[in-house]
Parts: sequence; structure tokens; C-alpha cells
Amino acid sequence: MYLVLCVAVLFSLYLLRHVLQREASPRAHTLPPGPKPLPIIGNVRDMPAPNFPDWLHWLKHKELYGPISTVSVLGQRIIILNDARIALELLEKRSAIYSDRPKLPFATLCGMGDTVIMQGYGKQLQTYRKYIHRELGSTGNVARFNQTQETEVRRFLVCLLDTPDNLPGHSRGLAAGLVLKVLYGYNLDYTGIDPLLDYIEKALERLVPALAPGTWFVDAFPSLRYIPAWFPGASFRRYAQGLKRDLASLADLPFRFAKTQIEAGANEPSYVSRLLGDKANTITSGSKEETNINWSAVSLYFGGSDTTVSTITSFFLAMVLNPEAQRRAQEEIDRVVGRDRLPGFADRDQLPYINAMVKESLRWHPVTPMGIAHSVMEDDIYDGYHIPKGSIIMPNTWAFCHDPTDYSDPMAFNPERFLGDSPERDPQTLVFGFGRRICPGRILADANIYLTIAMSLAAFEIGKPVRRSDDGKVEGEEVDVQARFLPGITSHPAPFEMRVRLRDERYKELVRSVEEEHPWDTGDADIVRGMLG
Repeated sequence: MYLVLCVAVLFSLYLLRHVLQREASPRAHTLPPGPKPLPIIGNVRDMPAPNFPDWLHWLKHKELYGPISTVSVLGQRIIILNDARIALELLEKRSAIYSDRPKLPFATLCGMGDTVIMQGYGKQLQTYRKYIHRELGSTGNVARFNQTQETEVRRFLVCLLDTPDNLPGHSRGLAAGLVLKVLYGYNLDYTGIDPLLDYIEKALERLVPALAPGTWFVDAFPSLRYIPAWFPGASFRRYAQGLKRDLASLADLPFRFAKTQIEAGANEPSYVSRLLGDKANTITSGSKEETNINWSAVSLYFGGSDTTVSTITSFFLAMVLNPEAQRRAQEEIDRVVGRDRLPGFADRDQLPYINAMVKESLRWHPVTPMGIAHSVMEDDIYDGYHIPKGSIIMPNTWAFCHDPTDYSDPMAFNPERFLGDSPERDPQTLVFGFGRRICPGRILADANIYLTIAMSLAAFEIGKPVRRSDDGKVEGEEVDVQARFLPGITSHPAPFEMRVRLRDERYKELVRSVEEEHPWDTGDADIVRGMLG
């Protein structure tokens, strides 16, 4: 009875606020066009179906309503941008008022508000970004980790050589191995299940589904967050408390490993060790400074692990489907690098086609097709349209990257579009976000994508799988492969088969040489196992 009364009161307050907001809205300008909302629930019926790519759903608005459109869900205004020029105008040029994040009460209750990606715009975010820019904000700073990147990519090649059917797993290992090494100085255990990566992934398995928009009633009625956890019917509060503990543990374990190594004088250079510096033994545990370093580091993990996996697997899919692009890239590598070594960062300026392939891999299927939502902090006017304060701004990055006014034959994978005297728009100005919310780890991500593409193409021929008979014999007929992509904030290719084989036997020794130069190491994993008890 008490819960019903509480909900009724909160719902009445919500309706009153909604009416007052409508009365206070400027009347000199109209909202961007969109489907007609129903009373109270708004455009709930106009939202994307759960299993349908939301970037394609919202792209339909461009035909129906134009490049900027609006929907409303339970009083929350959502502005859809289907034109890159509008996104750059609002999110770049007017970033002073377009750099906030939407308020998601359940995610905040879970502690996600402490991360860079969901942090509201203000001094805390600026502190995080100052740390990240200092260590990873320039090509020179990222170059400190070039050797680390080369080692991790070479290990990826070994894994791909041994078990070519497990590209997603190897891509996850590469991304996690690189990020954990750069951030915490941690060496991934490639000989079995790594305890730190396993711990993080299990925590994320619980966290990520719970943070999906529309999952929790409290996100539609934010006042419910004030209901105490002991109150009947407030199970969401108790569940959020458990997830908050999971998130805190996820952030604490790798940070504690890094501090332990620093205190023992056994650490390798990393993001955390450089920020702590000589103060590692003097910074009070749990202090504001330590907390800032810790959460900026785990934010970089969130932003860099899954996204890199998506781009790498999309690249391999593109190579399966585009043998001519692959052949041209390999000809360039053979001409510039030869076949006696693998390409490295020193070769990048001499490999224009490989650099074009990096851009095309980012454009062909953007990692976050609908970008990361912004929120406007003040009422604004654009092209005669009123954009109310607090509106969620959703940039359709996929639409930007497939706009035929910027990209000829946009569905085709064609690196040549970025070469010559009149290259097409650089997708890196679109896919890493906008303005003051641009991805802070984009330089490291770009470097890793380049190196993975260059080394993979040097060593391997990537193609369609060959059909086999029931007894396992090769029949010689290639299996057709389709380009399909899964919905989600971070979108991955749907599972696909491919054939991977060495281009030249000389590459077998080159690939495996990393096992002698940098033997598989389980020492760091053993330390974490001890920490986990």
C-alpha cells in the first residue's frame, strides 16, 4: 500500500513537472519534427525493436523528417542527428553547452557516474581528462608504449596461427593484454585463463546488461531513486548496491596490483605508475587523488577493450569479402618492408594504403554506430528549431559514415577513397566522438589498429573458408560469407567463418620469434591469484 501511494505521488509530481516544462518552453520556435507522441508515454512505440540495428531505425527519420528529428519518451526529449554537419555544429562548435551526459539514475546508483564515459560535464571530468591527456594525449606520449604494442600484436599473430578459428577470442586477448599492460603494467597470462581478465569480464557480464537503457523503471521516474533500499518493492536499489560493489572491486583489483608492484619496486612503466610517480607511498589510500587516478584508468579500460575488438573483427571480415583490397595492401607491404621482417611503427609514413585501410575499417562499420549520447545544458536554437535544456542528443555516426554526399558507394569497403589529391572526409573526425567528449584514448586506439592491420596482412592471407565434407576432407568450394552486424551500443560483426594461412613460410619463424624474445609469463597472474585468495 505504501509503495502504491509513493509511486502515485511521484507520478503526479512527474506530470506536474512535465506540464510546467511545456509551459516554460519558448514558443517562438518549434521542436525538430518527428512522429506524433501519445499522451504521457510519448513515442514509446516509435523506439527501435530490441534486435534491430538502432542506427538503421533512426536513419529512416532522415527520409521522413529531415536530418534533425525528435522523439519523446515519458517526458524525456531525444534529438536524433542524421547529418554530420549538424553534429559538428552542435557537438563541436557549441560544445560549451552540449558536453553533458544524460542522467541515468540506475547507472548512477551502480557507481557508473564515477567513470569518464558517464561523468557529467564539470570539474571532475576535467580532472580525469587532464590525467589522460598528460599520459596518452599525444603521439609522442603514446609512442612510449610502442614496444608494448608490438609485443602484444605479435602474440596475437601467434594465437591466430595456432587456432585461426577463434578470432573473437584472440581479438579480446589482444585488446585486454594491451590495455592492462599500458594502464597497469600487467602482463596477461596467455597460457590459460588469466585471473585478472576473467575477474573483470565476469563483473562486466553482470554490469553491462543491467545498464541497458529502458531496463529499469527508475530511469523513467528518477524520483524513485530516493526510495530507501529497505522499502518494500525497492529491489532495484538493493540490486544496484550489489552492482556498485562489483564495479568498485573491478576498479580496485588491477589498481591494487599496480600499487603493489610499485611499492615492491617491480613495476613496469604504465599509466598508473607514471601518475602515481614517487608519490605512490605517500598518497593516502582512498584519497581524492588516488580515486581520480583509479577511476580514470578503469574508464580507459571500459573505453578501449571492447571497441578495439569490434574494429579488428570488422577488418578481418572486410578482408574476407575484399580480396583485391587485401592484395593491394600486401603489395605495398612487400615493396616497403619486404618479407624478412614484420612492419612496425617506423614504417607507417611509407604505407599510405595501410593508413587508408585503417580509416576505411573505422568508417565501414563504426564501433558505436549511434555514438555516445550527449545532453544539452541550456535551451538552444538551431536552424529555427528549439532544442530544450536536458534533451538527449544522439549522433547517428553510422549515417555520417555512409552519407553518399561524403562517401561514394558508401556500403563498399574501399580504402582508395582516402588516397589521391581529393580524399573523402576523414572518418576519424566522426567515429571517436565530438567536442569535449571526444574519445581520450583515440591516439592509442589508432596506433593499435594500424599495427594489427599491418602485421596481420604481412603474415597472413585471409579469405573465405573452404567447404569440407563430412569426413573433414577439403572439397575446394568456398563458403559464402555475409557482412552482418549485431545491434548494441558497441556493435560487433555477427559470427563468421574465415580461412587464415601464412603468406610465406618465412613468416612462421618471424611470428613465433616473439615466444623466444618475450616468453609467456605467468608471474603477474600468480600475484593476482594470490590477491584473490
